[in-house]
Formats: sequence, structure tokens, C-alpha cells
Amino acid sequence: MVPWIVADYVNPHTIDKATPVLLLRSARHGGLAVTRSLGRMGVPVYAIDNDRRMPAFTSRYCREAFIWDIDRSPAERSIEYLGGIRRKLGCCAVLIPMADTGALFIAAYADVLGQWFTFNHQSFDLVHALYSKKRMFELAASVGISTPKTFFPTSKHEVFEFAGRVRFPIILKAIENHAHQSTTIVHDKCELLAAYDSFEQESSKSNVLLQEYIPGADDNTWMFNGYFDEQSECLFGLTGKKIRQNPPYAGIASLGVCVHNSVLADTTKRFMKAIGYQGILDIGFRYDARDGLYKVFDVNPRIGCTFRLFVSDTGMDVARAAYLNLTDQPVNPGSGLSGRKWVVEDLDAVSSFRYCRDGQLTVAEWFKSFRGLREFAFFAADDLHPLLAMFLNDIRESFHRITRLRFFRFLRRPD
Repeated sequence: MVPWIVADYVNPHTIDKATPVLLLRSARHGGLAVTRSLGRMGVPVYAIDNDRRMPAFTSRYCREAFIWDIDRSPAERSIEYLGGIRRKLGCCAVLIPMADTGALFIAAYADVLGQWFTFNHQSFDLVHALYSKKRMFELAASVGISTPKTFFPTSKHEVFEFAGRVRFPIILKAIENHAHQSTTIVHDKCELLAAYDSFEQESSKSNVLLQEYIPGADDNTWMFNGYFDEQSECLFGLTGKKIRQNPPYAGIASLGVCVHNSVLADTTKRFMKAIGYQGILDIGFRYDARDGLYKVFDVNPRIGCTFRLFVSDTGMDVARAAYLNLTDQPVNPGSGLSGRKWVVEDLDAVSSFRYCRDGQLTVAEWFKSFRGLREFAFFAADDLHPLLAMFLNDIRESFHRITRLRFFRFLRRPD
């Protein structure tokens, strides 16, 4: 199969597609992927985001875009706005959060939103426990799921002491990513203290964690995408791993491959069953060759931006599984397509350059890495406008970065 043809095995004539879907944040390529996946089945898809330049808004499968900042607006105003959308649609819609903050919002106001929308009802405490990396690690440990060694400092002094007794590199990241800090890999004490100071400027000291860096290549980072029903039974679930990441070495998948891993799947299902989870799940593990264990480092209680990597031979993915289950229709999970690859074009181009520069990737290896590629995040022969939107957004962002860099250099220039 050539990569620019997206296989779609779900027959739209065999499902009831009358119920529309509303995406809470269109979330760059993740929201675009949901819009296309459900739209190709004939489902009416609507999307909300605070940025009118989101690629999903330009898709032929997006019925209408709503501009609203769910993260910064008062909750009462957001509820009122969502109620207005419900009245405009004229029927109950399936509500799908595309970000952790959206999942928290739905869980917090489920009683009100449940009158207008259909979604997986999850307790706020559980959603927040998975959102907070500190509580997630405690929750995983309580049910026997392995995690990387992690330290939660409360002061710079504790960070300094920690730096004197650990082996570098280590990872520094936010416990709750409300300030949108990215994961940072530090290689010595000076880098660690500088990175900690940077976090202090944007968030409270208590929002920082330090974590051991499990050695190995990017393909030791595994993912599970699945959908769990009200009894926490997995109706659909596939495993895969990252080939490259953005940012490199500690980011989201820019190139991934589907690989069956029964140990990982069984571990995840046992974890979710133990905590009573329901709904769409995006979870990340790191394989530790030192002890042969898969260690969970990230649990997203919502759809992940990489979900279109995980498509079965029946055309099923987590967005479709959720839609079918929430509209009381059967889910045919099928089997995973081992070796199926998926790429985010712009992010992978940037990461590939960095890997090549670091001596981790040759040109020959780069070409070989695309064997088995079946789907692009932005390019699709039946829906070209989002690709153009991606290019324009990237150009605009590059221009802003260059402008900011020149401005800061001007400020630092001696008189």
C-alpha cells in the first residue's frame, strides 16, 4: 500500500452516524486526525479551539469551527458557551477532549455537561491523579506497576543535594504541565540547576520532578492506545513504539511503528482494571534493559495525538471505538497491523536533522526508516488544505522565533 492512500475499512453504510462529535480543543495534528477519522465515516465533526489557524479547521471533514479558550475562560462562561453549541447542533453530541485540561474540565462539570453531551464519565479524582505525574506514580506503585525512579524536590537545596548522589543524565519535567513546560534532559549539575531555575520562573517549586533517565535508544519508548468500557474492559487496544521523537530523545512521537507487545498490553489492561478506568487511553512506557521491566512514565486520560498510528485491519482506532461504544454500536477491534508506520512531517524533519547532527542517524538510515509508512499526520490526498495550514503556521512560528531571538540579542548587546 502506498503511504499517501489512507485505508478505511469501516463501512459508513453499516453504522449509525447521526450523532455529531464535538472536539474540545482541535490540538494541531491530533485534532485533525480525529476530524478525518470520524469524518470519513460520515460522522458530523465540530471542533473548538482558541486558535483559528488550527489545521483541523481547514479540513473538508470539519463541519464548523468554534473559537473559544477553554483553558483561560472562567468555567461558568465555558459551560454557557458549550450549552450554546448544544442548542445550535439541536441534538446530543459526543464530546471528546483533546487535552488533559479538557478531560479535567469534563470530569469536574460532568453533571451539567452530561445533560447536553455524551462522554465517558470518569471521576475527577481519578482524572487528576493520572494528570499529576506525582499522583500517577503513587497510583501505579499501589497496584504493582513499575515506574522510573523519581524524586520530587521542594527547594533548590534539595535539588543540589540530589545532584550530588545521582548518575547523569536525568530528566526534569513538570508534575502538572499547566505551564506547558517541555521535558528536559540534563547532563550535569550545572545544567540541572539552570533548568530548575527556569522552571521556577514559570511555575511553583512543588511542580517539578526529577527522574532517572533509562538508557537506550528512542525505540525503547513504547506506547499503548486503547479504549475501555464502563466495566474497564478493553474493547480496543494496540501497542507500538517511537522511532523518533520531537523534541529529540524526550518528546512526542514524530515517527512511530506498530509492534505487538502482549506484555505491555496485559500490563496496561491490568493497570486500568485495577483503578477502574474507562474511556480513551494514551499511555507511555520505557523499557529498562537493566531489569527487563516496562516502566510507565506518562498516562493521558484522553485521546493522544499519535492515535492514528494505532489502526487495526478493520480500520478501527480509539476515536472510532469511543464513538461506536458511546452511541451503543458494536466495536470490531480487529488485529494490529504490525509494521505500520505513521509520521508527523514537520516535527520529524526537525528531529531528523538533530539526530543526524548528533551522529545518531545517517542519511541511509533516514530513508530506510520510512519503510512501512502508511499515513501522514497532515498530508492526505482527499484533504489537502490542512497541509497548507501546517506550512503557513510553521513559517509564521519560525518568523516569530527569529524575531524574538534578535530582540533578546539586542537587549543583551553592550552599550
